[in-house]
Amino acid sequence: MSSSTKIAMVAALEREVRPLVKGWRRVEREYLGRRFQFFESGQAVVVCGGIGAEAARRATEAVIAMYLPELVLSVGFAGGLDPALKVGEIFSPTRVIDARDGSSVEIAAGRGVLVSALTTAGREQKAKLAESYAAQAVDMEAAAVARGAQARGVRFMAVKAISDESAFSMPPLDRFVDRDGHFRQASFAASVVARPWLWSKVFQLARNSAKASRALCVELDRYISESKVSGPELHPVSSQLR
Repeated sequence: MSSSTKIAMVAALEREVRPLVKGWRRVEREYLGRRFQFFESGQAVVVCGGIGAEAARRATEAVIAMYLPELVLSVGFAGGLDPALKVGEIFSPTRVIDARDGSSVEIAAGRGVLVSALTTAGREQKAKLAESYAAQAVDMEAAAVARGAQARGVRFMAVKAISDESAFSMPPLDRFVDRDGHFRQASFAASVVARPWLWSKVFQLARNSAKASRALCVELDRYISESKVSGPELHPVSSQLR
């Protein structure tokens, strides 16, 4: 796959997009001294670059350089800031804000505001982000993907599935993310086993994430099948936004 690629999707973790890519061709390729895993199917490609802005930036640069897509999508999970957004609902914003410097990218399609934060947002931080940016959802990667696409003149969109609602208190996750954006699952599991008060919260998050992943992949598969690169018709959850 090369210049025929129309859609490139940048996710943080494979588990976010696993139902979509399970039958796709897995390819490992190197770009600027780093190895990336790509999933290819027809005119679409997915790269799972890791958690956080730097990991997303590197993955975006790699997939654009190696596949020359017409459109780059930031896909994956987001936390709800608006109480109206429920687990498993799809959110496609018309604006993405980078909380690091307040810069933003406007998108022709979609509705609402997504803010990209430096860390996983707990309940209190969600409330602050909603107030500061008038945003409905939060993630960690979309702003970096948007900036990378914009720098290379490639159209950008974000498609997120809500994995945790505004009132949900996230378990401590950030300290289990390494410098390359990989989530150290074994270390996290060992930590949770030793802290039984976290078990119910972690189990709930796992159920929520599975629901969000299924919903996200249904939407992405529909979008790819329609191949509407010009004038995409994603289905943002707009009627429920305040």
